[in-house]
Amino acid sequence: MIVVCTPTGQIGRQLLLNLLGSGVTPRVVVRDPARLVPEAQGKVEVIQGSLSDADVMDKALTGAESVFWLLPPDPTATDPVRRAAEFAGPLSAAITRHGVRRLVNIGGLGHQETADTDTMGRAVCELIDKTGVSYRTLRMPAFMENLLWQVAPLKHQGMFFYPINGDLKLPTCSTRDIAAVAARLLLDSSWSGQDYQAVLGPEDLSYNDEARILSEVLERPIRYQQVPPDAYKASLIQNGQTEAAAQWLVDLLTAIDGGLYNAEPRTAEATTPTTFRQWAQEVLKPAVLS
Repeated sequence: MIVVCTPTGQIGRQLLLNLLGSGVTPRVVVRDPARLVPEAQGKVEVIQGSLSDADVMDKALTGAESVFWLLPPDPTATDPVRRAAEFAGPLSAAITRHGVRRLVNIGGLGHQETADTDTMGRAVCELIDKTGVSYRTLRMPAFMENLLWQVAPLKHQGMFFYPINGDLKLPTCSTRDIAAVAARLLLDSSWSGQDYQAVLGPEDLSYNDEARILSEVLERPIRYQQVPPDAYKASLIQNGQTEAAAQWLVDLLTAIDGGLYNAEPRTAEATTPTTFRQWAQEVLKPAVLS
């Protein structure tokens, strides 16, 4: 049995379609089953509830061989690290209780020992490591989909912004490729041990590179604007994030600007196919034009 947590999220819903397309009937943990993609309705086993509920996770992992899990984002969290532990605790306890063999989970890019800003990631890893489960942590840079949060300035101002040097070349990946890698690992029963796999997309691009590509795809001038970290944090808070959640993200972006995402070597295994231009044409352009 393969269990998929967060099956309605950007990665989870695409993962679910990949598994169903491979002939697998997965079990899903979901708060609202009505939010499952139409293709999954009636074709998956549903455990309704929250990932932070120990009883829900105990039921979900009964008889499970492999699990896909990620920490659901919450921009309203007042203590992101404590929240991470509250979600990873029920997972870890259920893995141990039911002898789950393999876990595929989502993490941030950067070797664990050098990602000093990833306090949430460390909280999760410490709990999972203690279970002894074989796992592959998919370590990714920023998702291409993160730009969907900037549809408004792209549409109305012809710009997007981060507190990162516009000429710094960085890896970026699409969620469809993350889902494909996760599906391959979940369907493969031959691997063991505790390790990570980077998912880097097809090439490194700077935000100025992305602006040039977006200008061509959207057929209008698009520019990238680097902003001070404090100004970016203020914009996050203005848009509903708590001070703690905004500070965590700004700390991560500052580390990225300092080279965090450039430490991982690009290998054939870590390189995935969806280009930024393809993603912009297929996903971002319809969102901006809607």
